[in-house]
Amino acid sequence: MSHGFDTLAIHAGQDPEARTGAVIPPIYQTSTYAQDAVGAPRLGYEYSRSGNPTRDALQECLAALEGGPVGLAFASGLAAEDTLLRTVCKPGDHVVIPDDAYGGTYRLFARVAERWGLDYTPAKVSDPDAIRAAVEPGRTRIVWVETPTNPLLGIADIAALAGVAHDAGALLVVDNTFASPYLQQPIAHGADVVVHSTTKYIGGHSDVVGGALVAADAALGEELRYHQNAMGAINGPFDAWLTLRGIKTLGVRMDRHCDNAERIAAYLDGHAKVGQVIYPGLPAHPGHEVAAKQMRRFGGMISFRAAGGEEHAVEICNRTKLFILAESLGGVESLIEHPGRMTHASAAGSPLEVPGDLVRLSVGIETVDDLLADLEQALG
Repeated sequence: MSHGFDTLAIHAGQDPEARTGAVIPPIYQTSTYAQDAVGAPRLGYEYSRSGNPTRDALQECLAALEGGPVGLAFASGLAAEDTLLRTVCKPGDHVVIPDDAYGGTYRLFARVAERWGLDYTPAKVSDPDAIRAAVEPGRTRIVWVETPTNPLLGIADIAALAGVAHDAGALLVVDNTFASPYLQQPIAHGADVVVHSTTKYIGGHSDVVGGALVAADAALGEELRYHQNAMGAINGPFDAWLTLRGIKTLGVRMDRHCDNAERIAAYLDGHAKVGQVIYPGLPAHPGHEVAAKQMRRFGGMISFRAAGGEEHAVEICNRTKLFILAESLGGVESLIEHPGRMTHASAAGSPLEVPGDLVRLSVGIETVDDLLADLEQALG
């Protein structure tokens, strides 16, 4: 029997605890487990890096929400990305990455993986021909995309890029952090692996850091599980429990994020102090039709360019009261940041450098009229 998204978010991997009937999975805050005999660990648990019941509950839930056979939880989104790269790639291989990727992802490729011998080429994920041109036959192991991208909210046609990747014998990896599995399920469109920073919408409350991988193929999933254990960047039990708690309300939170973002995008789109609004829900967005095809709604992230240039953008960020000046995104509270000087500072001087007049909003679930008033006074 199949279940709806919200039912899976509340129940997948989260049956009442067998001994007491507790309806919430316990926090198994333990490093090791008593074994019934030498070589006979009880229920397969021997050491919490290798397996922990709280983390297993989260992993089962993540897999169900993304529609893959294997889900894995990590200490952060970047820990998940690093484990994926070192599982799938070897020195001398090549990866195609977005030309406006998250700054931390770019740093991982440019400052860490490249020193290990992994080459990369940035390309525009909204243009399948550009991705195809960036592929190096025989060397490219992964086509890596974000959709929407961070922070320019570019939209990738997942099905089209799956075809490009698979024609080249490569895997399509989709960072689904901005959308969340509620709004978009990349595996259903041909992706091989889905990446999340669960710190963001999945956790949803700005109180826990984590990451996830969900594999479309069980064999690849088991390879990733082996490396998760071998490399050790696992999600701790309390972090897993907090993330599970956040997941239960993911659907209802995302609907409010989207409601508020749609109102704010429309307001900004007509404002004299705003040069350009970048939001996939606006019909003028170049990726609007593709986003409408593969997403349930258009998300809670908005970027815009200040009409007065970079200093005006910085002033706007410094003036808001309800929008908190902070990095990260996806929590119930609204955040504002200047990507060029904050989250994407590591991309300065590179092909991934972002415009200096760009402002990024993570629209929370507050009363939208209060958020609109805050932006009105901040824009000046």
